[in-house]
Amino acid sequence: MRIASGIFCVIMVAFTVVQFNDPDALLWAIIYGVIAIWCGLAAFRTEILSKDWGSRLLVLSLALASFAVVWYFPKTPGFWHTEVWWETETAREGMGMMVAFIALIVAWLTGRSRNTLR
Repeated sequence: MRIASGIFCVIMVAFTVVQFNDPDALLWAIIYGVIAIWCGLAAFRTEILSKDWGSRLLVLSLALASFAVVWYFPKTPGFWHTEVWWETETAREGMGMMVAFIALIVAWLTGRSRNTLR
């Protein structure tokens, strides 16, 4: 699980970097950046997740991400098709939030598998 968290850390950093031409780049860079940090901590500094404040903040981030998945869920039919998400910003945002949510779940599971989260 630590390897998966490390891979998601790299993916989330890449998501953060490619926000430069987005109209709401700062918002998405912060979202993806925070998730990259959680994935990095799960991969390389799991002892931080064993602290009460660390585990609580991670669970809070997971709850916020689950809300964001619902909020940003694409309403465009067939949003998963390349020709749709290539052209439609809201489809890309929704799919990005889904990937971010999965990354946070992996980080949380990494902490759980290392017996660091309660």
